[in-house]
Amino acid sequence: MRFEGSPTYVATRNLKLAVNAALALERPLLVKGEPGTGKTLLAEEVARSLGRPLFAWHVKSTTRAQQGLYEYDAVARLRDSQLGDARVTDIANYIRPGVLWAAFDSATPAVVLIDEIDKADLEFPNDLLRELDRMEFYVYETQRTIAARHRPLVVITSNNEKELPDAFLRRCFFHYIRFPDRETMTEIVAVHFPGLKRALLAEALEAFFDLREVPGLKKKPSTSELLDWLKLLLAEDIPPEALKSKDHRTVLPPLHGALLKNEQDVHLFERVAFMARAGR
Repeated sequence: MRFEGSPTYVATRNLKLAVNAALALERPLLVKGEPGTGKTLLAEEVARSLGRPLFAWHVKSTTRAQQGLYEYDAVARLRDSQLGDARVTDIANYIRPGVLWAAFDSATPAVVLIDEIDKADLEFPNDLLRELDRMEFYVYETQRTIAARHRPLVVITSNNEKELPDAFLRRCFFHYIRFPDRETMTEIVAVHFPGLKRALLAEALEAFFDLREVPGLKKKPSTSELLDWLKLLLAEDIPPEALKSKDHRTVLPPLHGALLKNEQDVHLFERVAFMARAGR
C-alpha cells in the first residue's frame, strides 16, 4: 500500500515520496522540521490512511531505550514474594511489554511513532540500532526472542535539539519538512476552516508571514499557532479590516498572544515597530 495523503492532512509531494520510500525500503523514516510542521501528526495520518494500528512512544529526557522494549518489575515481584503470592514462580508475570514489543506482536502491519527522539540521552538512538534493524530483541529474564510478526513502519521525529549518531542516521530514510509556503498554508487552513472568508484569510496570512520575518524572534509562530489564531479571530468576529496594515511588521495584530509566546518576542516586536516609526 502507498501513502497518498488524507483529507485531514496536507502532505506535499516530497513528503508522500518520503513515506513511500521508507515503506519500500523497510527503513525507519526520520522526520525533522521546526515545531508545528506536522511531524507527529504525520504518523497518525499515515496509520489512518493505510488502515494500520498506531503505537506511539513519546520520548522524554528521562526515557530509556529499554522502556520501548520491555521492563522487568522487580519491586512488584519482591512485594508478591513477601505476601506469598504464587505468581512469583513465573518471572514472565513481571515483564511489562513496551511500545516496540506491542508493535512487533501486532497481528497486522503497524505504524510506530518514536516522537522527539532528540529529547533523550545521546546513547538512546544507539541503544535501538539492533532492534530497529533486525526487528527483534531478546528478553533475558525469560530467555525468549521477540521478533516482529510484520515489519512495522517506524516514524521517528526530531526537533534537532541534539545531533543523532551517524550509525543511526545510516539506517533511516531522512526527510526535512520545510515550513509551508503561502500556497500550502492556504490548503492547510482550508482543511480546518473550509468556510473561512477569503478576505480574512488573505489578511491573516499576510500578517502571519510578516510576523515570522521579524528578525531576532526567539520563537517564530508555527502552523498550529496560526490555526489557533484564526479560531480566535472567528470566535471574536474580528473583521479583515482590523488586520489591514501598510506594514504588519510595525503593528501587533489583534489577539497576538496566540502567535507570540514569550515576553522577549513581544518586546522585540515593539522595539522594531518603534524604530520603524521613528525612521519615517
